[in-house]
Amino acid sequence: MFELDVRSRKAIYEQLVDKIKEMIVYGVLQPDEQLPSVRTLSGQLTVNPNTIQKAYRELEREGYIYSLQGKGSFVSSSVEHPNAAMRDEIRAALVKLIAEASYSGLSKADMTLLFEEAMARIEKGEPHD
Repeated sequence: MFELDVRSRKAIYEQLVDKIKEMIVYGVLQPDEQLPSVRTLSGQLTVNPNTIQKAYRELEREGYIYSLQGKGSFVSSSVEHPNAAMRDEIRAALVKLIAEASYSGLSKADMTLLFEEAMARIEKGEPHD
């Protein structure tokens, strides 16, 4: 399904959340498509099942997936239109990152170039890192 970086500073469950979100946003995972079971994904990635469960709970909390008792976890069909709370959260995170970038010496022109590069990659359907 995908690879995780065990040497990354980012927690395994966070990497998993990000990868699944990316797959949903880019259409690799379709609405109402079933995700692998916790046990199956745990075996494939050689990760503790609790880590997989934590990632699935976070994705459900954010509205990317939903769970059906005894059936499993599925991609939510409402992901294409993030709710206002999610947009506000993303907006706040971007403002913080822009401020940090500015304090670290990146100019407005540098950030504009980065934004344009990111948008070009998105338009080409290239995944982000």
